[in-house]
Amino acid sequence: MDSEIRSIEQYLDENGSLTYSNVGVSMMPMLKQGRDLFTVRKKGAERARKYDVVLFKRPPDKYVLHRVVKVRPEGYDILGDNCASRERNVPEARVLGVLTSFVHKGKEHSAEEKGYKLYSRLAVAGQPLRILRAKAAGVLRRVRKLFRKRKNEKGE
Repeated sequence: MDSEIRSIEQYLDENGSLTYSNVGVSMMPMLKQGRDLFTVRKKGAERARKYDVVLFKRPPDKYVLHRVVKVRPEGYDILGDNCASRERNVPEARVLGVLTSFVHKGKEHSAEEKGYKLYSRLAVAGQPLRILRAKAAGVLRRVRKLFRKRKNEKGE
């Protein structure tokens, strides 16, 4: 972005869309940090829809790209494809843009592609499995810690 641009909001106001590299793991496997890009268009007066990927601002100054899993009267429930817990009631005013396309492994994809739309529905439907996986991983960590503790107590 131009050095005179002070925020993503200003960039979207001036240009209408933004292409940026992905940061973090919350949208894997769709977007991988350091490899993939995404393009969002400035959100207008229209509401985002369930399954849309939106760019929103988490106070005070963190920008997040996650998927809408539920549309509420005043906002949205939003979830990363690689996350187990939702952010509930994200206000409409904090949603800055909606994903229109992305580059995955060097190939550009539109948010209108049938394959992508199927992937979006599967990502949302898979949330209960991600929660179960996260809980199971927590139990396994506790069990391993307990076994290590007992092993150390026995002097092995």
